[in-house]
Amino acid sequence: MAPENDPLLQPFQLKHLRLKNRLMLTSHEPAYPEDGMPKAKYRAYHVERAKAGIALTMTAGSAAVSRDSPPVFNNILAYKDEVVPWMKDLTDACHEHGAAVMIQITHLGRRTSWSKADWLPVVSPSHEREASHRAFPKKMEDWDIARIIKDYADAAERMHAAGVDGLELEAYGHLMDQFWSPVTNTLESPYGGSLENRVRFTLEVLKAIRARVGPDFIIGVRGVADEAQPGGLTAEEGLGIARYLAKSGMVDFLNIIRGHIDTDAGLTDVIPVQGMRSAPHLEFAGGLRAQLGGIPIFHGAKIQDVTTARFAIESGKLDMVGMTRAHMADPHIVRKIMLGREDTIRPCVGANYCLDRIYQGGDAYCLHNPATGRELTMPHTLARAEKPRKVVVVGAGPAGLEAARVASERGHQVVVLEAADKPGGQIRLTAQSQRRREMIGIIDWRVARCEEAGVQFQYNTLADAARVLAERPDVVIIATGGLPHTEVLSRPPGRSKDDCTPSGGQAQPGLGAMSAGNELVDSTWDIISGAVKPGKNVLLFDDAGDHAALQAAEVIGASGAHLEVMTPDRSFAPEVMAMNLVPYMRSLQKLDVVFTVTYRLLSVERGAEGLIAHVGSDYGGVRKQRVVDQVIINHGTRPLDDLYFELKADSLNQGAVDHAALIAGVPQPHSAATGQGYQLFRIGDAVSARNTHAAIYDALRLVKDL
Repeated sequence: MAPENDPLLQPFQLKHLRLKNRLMLTSHEPAYPEDGMPKAKYRAYHVERAKAGIALTMTAGSAAVSRDSPPVFNNILAYKDEVVPWMKDLTDACHEHGAAVMIQITHLGRRTSWSKADWLPVVSPSHEREASHRAFPKKMEDWDIARIIKDYADAAERMHAAGVDGLELEAYGHLMDQFWSPVTNTLESPYGGSLENRVRFTLEVLKAIRARVGPDFIIGVRGVADEAQPGGLTAEEGLGIARYLAKSGMVDFLNIIRGHIDTDAGLTDVIPVQGMRSAPHLEFAGGLRAQLGGIPIFHGAKIQDVTTARFAIESGKLDMVGMTRAHMADPHIVRKIMLGREDTIRPCVGANYCLDRIYQGGDAYCLHNPATGRELTMPHTLARAEKPRKVVVVGAGPAGLEAARVASERGHQVVVLEAADKPGGQIRLTAQSQRRREMIGIIDWRVARCEEAGVQFQYNTLADAARVLAERPDVVIIATGGLPHTEVLSRPPGRSKDDCTPSGGQAQPGLGAMSAGNELVDSTWDIISGAVKPGKNVLLFDDAGDHAALQAAEVIGASGAHLEVMTPDRSFAPEVMAMNLVPYMRSLQKLDVVFTVTYRLLSVERGAEGLIAHVGSDYGGVRKQRVVDQVIINHGTRPLDDLYFELKADSLNQGAVDHAALIAGVPQPHSAATGQGYQLFRIGDAVSARNTHAAIYDALRLVKDL
């Protein structure tokens, strides 16, 4: 489609502000502030997307307006005067590239903890506790309401002074919505009871802000229009609130939310993850736009592809469309649309690594774009190398493919040797689960970029040293991954190795032997791949806490088997994290599946009626048994590193990675040792069992400097 005809590339007039296209980043907090301020890392993240053509970047999901609204993860502190110059620097830098900048401000109400920051009581219009953040709030008094209204106005004045183009008030799950919702507002008149009373706090905040910033400054509300929960704000009431706001003359746009965020499950319905329906609330937002008439409507919720975004604008459902997680995966979406290269957009696969990390106190990183959030040190586009080299990559999983992509885009000659008949490694295995089929986009995108750059793939090639050296490489990168490690159990006293789990073994080739030669236990990979069929009464011991255990559990449970998932941890699946856990639990809780925490599988032996699983606890003093017909182990992988060690002695660097050079972002030094002329490195699970992001990051930060 020609740019001049593309609905997404048409400008939009928001009051006095001309937005150059219809794509925006909705308000979100990637947890990049330093000391509560949007400093260099934060600024670089937004500027990268501004350079690529985004029309509007909405900074700071949940910038805090009050000291008794302490961030539960790393948010901007809008209640501090020192925020002004930092926000001005960010705004000016984005303006240089033609992007508008706004900021979302909020009071969290009960959606925080009293044990953060200044240890002030959490406040809300009722004493009702939020499940996610667990604080029992103080029921607000009149003086609480008055001071928080002033805090909003103070924060808005600071943002106006910083030169931002506008601000957004957050009203879903936070204090404003806590006033709106019958579930969380038990106040009496004038702030409780009728819908008019429940919206009064919001209107008083808006009036106070307008008194400070004037009538021209753009102000919007990102608010819930249907909480979709028993006793909560209904769609009819949500429409009523939207009409109050629109008729007030103080609101310039509405950003529509549907759902509630007080539980992990509720939050995941508002912001869907992998395996859930795309754009589930688009029709709802479009329906509101049709009923309200006139006030601009913004919306974004798992709109991760350009086709859906274009439909949202072309069909008149939205005025501006949010593609926030999509822009974490690829900040250059707008530029690629303008160039007619939508096919090269790095897809958001819905893994939600970004959001799940911040809810566990980490920075938001994209599962398969490790440059996001690292713009100060990692490139989104690659410069050509001064001297092309011959690079041989062994393994076509995510790490190997990223190494090949980066090396080829740098202008190197790249050969990839892969033992299987298709690329993908563990990603291809994990994508066999219907819920995680989107993961294959990580592989497909990299293969396409490699093929464009002339990478030579040689499949069905079980490489040895001679085969690698026959390519006369300058650089060899071992990305062979690993195989499941199931040899983690002890032997019951008095039992022979033929009657119980052996203590060692060699991995055998093929899907049918993913359990490293162990005849009494199988691995989660065996189950996921279909190489081993589920039994009828199964114990799954999960000592890794990652997706593989829950994927295997779904297969086993769906077969009709009784399944016990056991972990020595105090909670199960900690590596899966909160939002990704939701669809698993919705599936598994309907099946004959039970979860047992804080118990460790010690050993397995044959018995007269099946397998006897001996169980203990790290807390001590406990010994139990289970009689089952199948035991599945999930304990990560061990590196397939034989080829690496075969090549190590003759390599220039003896396989060593200079960590100082790696972290500083400079080329790896050559060793003074005499060799056959090649540097040797290994990356991803060929080093140690980690995750997809770590594997891809290994490749990018090493190969970008070759």
